[in-house]
Amino acid sequence: MKISVITPAGKQSRAGNRATAVRWAKILRDLGHRVEVLTESLNSNADMMIAIHAWRSLKSIKAFSDAHPNRPLIVLLAGTDIYHFQNSHPSETYESMERASALVCLHDLVWRSIPEVFRAKLKVIYQSSDPLTVPRSPSKNRFELCVVGHLRDEKDSLRPALAARLLPQNSRIRIVHLGKAHNAKWEEKVKLEASLNTRFDWRGEVPRWSVRRQYLRSHAMIISSNMEGGANVLSEAIVCGLPVIASDIDGNIGLLGGDYEGYFRVRDEIDLAETLGRAENDINFLSKLESQVTSRQKLFQPELERRKWKELIKALS
Repeated sequence: MKISVITPAGKQSRAGNRATAVRWAKILRDLGHRVEVLTESLNSNADMMIAIHAWRSLKSIKAFSDAHPNRPLIVLLAGTDIYHFQNSHPSETYESMERASALVCLHDLVWRSIPEVFRAKLKVIYQSSDPLTVPRSPSKNRFELCVVGHLRDEKDSLRPALAARLLPQNSRIRIVHLGKAHNAKWEEKVKLEASLNTRFDWRGEVPRWSVRRQYLRSHAMIISSNMEGGANVLSEAIVCGLPVIASDIDGNIGLLGGDYEGYFRVRDEIDLAETLGRAENDINFLSKLESQVTSRQKLFQPELERRKWKELIKALS
């Protein structure tokens, strides 16, 4: 089949939506399909369209649906679709969901955040990742905690830095943040924080190999988001066996499981600081998190993601 994959993130972007589009395109090509990745398509003659982001891709979704009402149309519900735009722009978001033949989501709990009428269309497909090529070797000089992702409101990006300020003087914790500021406001905020907070190291946007090198050095990853559709960096952490300290939101719980012990209350730097201190000082706690993460690895294998896509396309063809 000829398949158009639509993502609002451009070619040079390292945003999660772009990474998802590129990975899906590779999977679909491996399955024998011809795939084009575009930011918008208003006159596509593809046999199938896969649109990443219900609200942002509405124009492409409408154009394809109107031109080819009987051809399969798959829409990925991004985190902002689920937890923001269906509230702020319900008519546009629900129109995309209505036009879709299937709705792909990236974690187990999306069903409880969308209207019941759309739940039958939902298909959970976990984002896969590759394991590290060498064993992890966390820093011995300090207790490094990595944060990976662009600095923006949805990520509550400076919460880890605020929590680090509350740690006792003898703590060896260092927060290493990899990711660019979303806009000038965020750049100003992160530069100020980095200048004042000796436990916070902001390195900006870095290539993927540098991110994976940081996984080797880190004792754990922090995901402090207010909303997540299913973070790709969380899949990476799980496959790499990297313990995760995560906000207690559906997007994290839907990937790590309800019994995971590394959650903290969202937007609460006091609770996060307590969890960080426990991770640093209680080896049994950190080992338990690593064991729980490792037990989830089978869900994020490339073979499973490929099979889920093959099954979905067959069902819609």
